[in-house]
Amino acid sequence: MPDSSLSQAIKEAYASAPADEVILHTIELRHQAFTVPIRVVNDHADLTATLEATAPENPGQAVLFQGFSFGFQPPDVDGPRPEIILTIDNVSREITKNIEAATISGAPVELTYRPYLSTDLSGPQMNPPLTLDIIGIEASMLTVTAHAAFGDLGSKRFPSEDYTAERFPGLVGQ
Repeated sequence: MPDSSLSQAIKEAYASAPADEVILHTIELRHQAFTVPIRVVNDHADLTATLEATAPENPGQAVLFQGFSFGFQPPDVDGPRPEIILTIDNVSREITKNIEAATISGAPVELTYRPYLSTDLSGPQMNPPLTLDIIGIEASMLTVTAHAAFGDLGSKRFPSEDYTAERFPGLVGQ
């Protein structure tokens, strides 16, 4: 089934793999303990690209993604909860310090994945970008490994809206 969140341009890039167009994969980590979000691009060079207008931090602004090597391990569909494993190599001391602060606080870390095209940095090529919660994270001197999954949907109320007689008078018999 086609992914409707991807732009037509990135679908064409995936299908034809033109030599002059590179897909740049970016990750953003957000947490209340971070002074600024951690933003990385899977490239050897830093990248300045514009975020979507609905971004949680710096909406619609051009921001810097630091060049780091990272990889995704896709979710195991047979497991109890689909989760992605993200590994960022050669992390800086600043990133490690922020991860340690987030681990101590206990509050969740959010991860947002945004693909960009090297020929169009005016916005991500996925709308909305993929946002997951980090459910486990480990940091060593050179590597950060995070397990990310969608929020705890089993604990969400459904429906999330209260249907009361004051708001919906048609529910009450005459």
